[in-house]
Amino acid sequence: MSMYFDIDGETLWNPSNGAGRLFLRQVEVFEAELNLPSGIGQGKYWGDPDTLEVVPAVYADFARSLVDWYCRTGHSVILALSEGFVATAVALARRAGIEVEMPAPSSGRTRGGVERDLQVPGDPRAGTADIATALDTRAQELDRWMAR
Repeated sequence: MSMYFDIDGETLWNPSNGAGRLFLRQVEVFEAELNLPSGIGQGKYWGDPDTLEVVPAVYADFARSLVDWYCRTGHSVILALSEGFVATAVALARRAGIEVEMPAPSSGRTRGGVERDLQVPGDPRAGTADIATALDTRAQELDRWMAR
């Protein structure tokens, strides 16, 4: 058994049910964390709970905000907990034709006027450019493993 993540009937990703369910549960976590809808939900095939429709404009906002949030955190545990999901979300966005740019380096403690989670003592991976480069590489690797 497997799931389908589609846009207008075109399958972007066809993971196993286990991988698909885990991804969807993580989508819910990050929708709450970012306070944004993901644009992934039950699609045209209401009789098939394993087919999910991706709304491109909504998913584009979600994926871009997710990448910005991820790349600007300086917290090693948050990075470790989030890396696989964020890279998978980026790979899915790119398959949908959504351009997701990695953010430029930032030296500030805040993002959008909101203080971000900080790790004490300082995080050795805190450079935004290094985090963004690693994320981009991981998303490209995952894309090769994501069945269509």
